[in-house]
Amino acid sequence: MIIALLNQKGGVGKTTLALHLAGELARDGQRVTLIDADPQGSALDWSQQRVREGHPRAFATVGLARDTLHREAPDLARDADHIVIDGPPRVAGLMRSALLAADLVLIPVQPSPLDGWASAEMLALLAEARIYRPQLAARFVLNRCGARTVIARETAEMLADQDPRLLASTIGQRVVFTDSAQTGRLAREIDDQSPAACEIAALAAEILRLYIGRASS
Repeated sequence: MIIALLNQKGGVGKTTLALHLAGELARDGQRVTLIDADPQGSALDWSQQRVREGHPRAFATVGLARDTLHREAPDLARDADHIVIDGPPRVAGLMRSALLAADLVLIPVQPSPLDGWASAEMLALLAEARIYRPQLAARFVLNRCGARTVIARETAEMLADQDPRLLASTIGQRVVFTDSAQTGRLAREIDDQSPAACEIAALAAEILRLYIGRASS
């Protein structure tokens, strides 16, 4: 399975989600490669920080920020059970290439009406990609949610009738994710019983159920 985390809007937490999703999928011996397709290279920086801190590699990480991604990702997929792509903001050529490479597109949005409206550009690119990949699956994922806030509920309601649909799993605004970025560790390595670790596990499980359901249909 090739999962691409994409949104034209920056600052929605794509890299944090990509890293933690890759880490969760890599549990139980699954072979996972994370492709850093963002020219900023934040996922590669995290991987290097992990090495400096003396932690074992959680998954393979490669930099591939070029618009030939859709031709190169399948080669990487032959040696992996799952590929996770950390996509770029506002780089249309790279975004199109990631869309053509993916089996599933996750569109992270924050609990704000502005994030929902800003996804219009992303949805236009998704519709374009589906001309060539009609079976391409996509879902919104609500990220950086405050606990039981009205705005999070309103954003979820606004996205409920959209295509793509909204995943049931949501990810909170957690301090442990900041610690993760600084130390090169994953949330479950810092505290495997933390709300953050549980939310990431639920997200990965929902994605796997979605993928298995589509594969068997």
